[in-house]
Amino acid sequence: MSRSRPTRALAGALVLAGVLGTVPAAATAATTDYTVEVDAAGTGPAIADTMYGVFFEDINRAADGGLYAELVQNRSFEYDPADNAGYTGMTAWAPTAPDGVRGTVGVVDDAGRLGERNRRYLRLDLPAGGQGYGVVNAGYNSGIRLDRQRYYDFSLWARTGTAAGTPLTVRLTDPAGADLAAPLRIVVRGDGWTKYTGTFRATATSSTGRLAVTGTGGGTVHLDMVSLFPRDTFKNRPNGMRRDLAEKVAALRPGFLRFPGGCLVNTGSHYGYTAPDYERRRSYQWKDTVGPVEERATNANFWGYNQSYGLGYYEYFQFAEDIGTMPLPVVPALVTGCGQNQATDDPELLRRHVQDTLDLIEFANGPATSPWGGLRARMGHPAPFGLTHLGVGNEENLPDEFFTRFQQFRSAIEAAYPEITVISNSGPDDAGGTFDRLWQLNRDAGVEMVDEHYYNSPEWFLQHNDRYDSYDRAGPKVFLGEYASQDNRFYNALAEAAYMTGLERNADVVRLASYAPLLANEDYVQWRPDLIWFNNSTSWPSASYQVQKLFMTNVGDEVVPSRASGTPSTTVPITGAVGLSTWATSAAYDDVTVTSADGATLLRDDFSGGAGQWTHATGRGSWSVVDGAYLQSDAVAEDTMVTAGDPGWRDYDLRVTATKRSGREGFLVVFGVRDTGNFYWWNVGGWNNTQTAVEKASGGGKQTMIAKPGSVETGRAYDLRISVRNRTVTLYLDGQEWGSFTDDRAVEPFRQVVTRDRATGELVLKVVNAQASEAATRIDLGDRVRVGSTARVTTLAGGPDDVNTASFTPIQPRESRLTGVRNTFSYTFPAYSVTFIRIGATAGPAAPSRGGDGVVERTAR
Repeated sequence: MSRSRPTRALAGALVLAGVLGTVPAAATAATTDYTVEVDAAGTGPAIADTMYGVFFEDINRAADGGLYAELVQNRSFEYDPADNAGYTGMTAWAPTAPDGVRGTVGVVDDAGRLGERNRRYLRLDLPAGGQGYGVVNAGYNSGIRLDRQRYYDFSLWARTGTAAGTPLTVRLTDPAGADLAAPLRIVVRGDGWTKYTGTFRATATSSTGRLAVTGTGGGTVHLDMVSLFPRDTFKNRPNGMRRDLAEKVAALRPGFLRFPGGCLVNTGSHYGYTAPDYERRRSYQWKDTVGPVEERATNANFWGYNQSYGLGYYEYFQFAEDIGTMPLPVVPALVTGCGQNQATDDPELLRRHVQDTLDLIEFANGPATSPWGGLRARMGHPAPFGLTHLGVGNEENLPDEFFTRFQQFRSAIEAAYPEITVISNSGPDDAGGTFDRLWQLNRDAGVEMVDEHYYNSPEWFLQHNDRYDSYDRAGPKVFLGEYASQDNRFYNALAEAAYMTGLERNADVVRLASYAPLLANEDYVQWRPDLIWFNNSTSWPSASYQVQKLFMTNVGDEVVPSRASGTPSTTVPITGAVGLSTWATSAAYDDVTVTSADGATLLRDDFSGGAGQWTHATGRGSWSVVDGAYLQSDAVAEDTMVTAGDPGWRDYDLRVTATKRSGREGFLVVFGVRDTGNFYWWNVGGWNNTQTAVEKASGGGKQTMIAKPGSVETGRAYDLRISVRNRTVTLYLDGQEWGSFTDDRAVEPFRQVVTRDRATGELVLKVVNAQASEAATRIDLGDRVRVGSTARVTTLAGGPDDVNTASFTPIQPRESRLTGVRNTFSYTFPAYSVTFIRIGATAGPAAPSRGGDGVVERTAR
């Protein structure tokens, strides 16, 4: 998972004309005419059964509190400020007792612990008498989800210093303390850790449940691993998956499951869990996550919370098997990515990680008589899982350091397991120095497959449908492991759908592709967009999910040659106001001038008279005039943009003096400003002061236009000039040309691809119309096949700003029947739509009757 900066405002496609290079000329027309010509008897590249899959990362509380069905938060009292500044060992827990009852509670880390990897536990000092004292857990989101008449399995580990034993009462309640199930009674006996279990049957449905554990009789009792699972997990597996989320993933029929994540795989310390002096923030190391759950370590999650590893490598492999897909794990390469950019230089540690990876393959595929295959068997799966692909590393931004280490993993794996496909990567973006260098290294070494990641604006996806047309057919294959358009509106899903037609057309190069991320808990969001959203009681598919499902369940076996006419377009110049901004940095700006191409002064401000010409566009930061300069003094605030000028300005030069005062990065000079979601900015000293780039924001997402390594010195004044002419931008740093680009790629809203489903004998015509006008289309299947007169149609259609939510899901597939199909027929694709038409076709000359219009008969929703 790469980390990029989102924009604030969201704008519909038609608002973006001033920012885009070329826009459809028919954007405001009622109908646009197209043709699609299909060589229906021809054959193109074969499409892998694994073409589309899913990528799971523990981000947005996707695991604990999400797919992993455990209902108790912080069940082992291991939360720590190293995970999140607001955490303690008692996070999600609170003392509970009747009025006037006094006891004490605390989290302990001493030799009395449950195990070396489960170090902390709860100590309850109980008051004498019969009244209970204990703790209550609030679960995730609004509380613990309970469904009436459903069963819930409870367990805890406990020990007591009281010779007669300590009675415990375990209750499921509402926030006011009213029971939602009959209480459980447990008597803890002995000073050795013992597991106690019980089962609840809920008497009411609630989204705000609580789990209370109270003791009586005085003395001290110790608790750990307090757990509550719905019995109704996916496939009814103990320690299993939340059913509704797992079912939505399974409904995609994915070809692979990439796990356990992106950034959390290769960030933090690569050293192991060597208690007690261990690093809290560690890369994801698979051996920490297998064996009995009470013996698994916890870790600080890269995304700002704790991960319990209850959902570990065994569970990932089991889940992949349960949904009938290929497991694709990713292991760390000892070079951190995701902004950390550090290489660990420790040959012995590298050898250990290489061996761990070999052991992982044995765990997945080895016989039950082997050491690691034996562990798999003891965990409940004697048969091998059938691992075939494995990724090494994730988004490393130090290409040579990464590749040196990757080669050691690759050599060892190929020597021991030549049947395993070892996957490399190309860094965190779709282009740039790291991308180019890693692709060169991968090509030169004959790597079999390279993992690409990128998150861009919807316009980027509409502009780059041909990205893989020029890739070397004899070179490494592409695993597009992470991609998404940067929002969850239907327009973003349309852009992704248009791009996917290009992926399929290039199925001989792109062998695997997965949207990312997969899951997001609406109350714990570190990243958006996401495929499936949920809270503790329900889940819902995004518009992008509906697009992915449509493609994943209608892939076909091979591409059928086809071509379509394009959309007439009109080139418009870059227009917009200007601006200044910072990102986690304090900076001062002075002597701002904007001059038109004919030399006229459009804006001049030396701030001697204040800053009255400037508007606080985002409302962030602390701007004031200090010593004759415009200073943003908040070194923590992000995206602090202020703007000035006319959105209609074009063909101008912007010049400004900028000085960094403090903070992590440099400065941002903004131009072509239409609004806070549509602009360009020159990001000088961005990405923790390691890179300088021009980014284009449009429709709620960003893309990089040009980038180079570069940093900014604190206290030094820089002279920056930006020259905008039509669609070409030239940038000057301290009087020297830094770089230039021309933003003139066409935004093509009409895209299509055709595939053949050999099992049904159908042609699958897939058409995306990402514009406000209908697309009246003449479809010509040629004269070398006979086609059925009736076809099946699935359509996704809606407004470009439609968003699926928990209470309203406007983007859903609609099924219909198309009659009157011939070798040449006409069909009008709705505005803002994705349409799949499945047409029966057999070899042989076409029927004599040709021409006509198809008629849609809607049969179901």
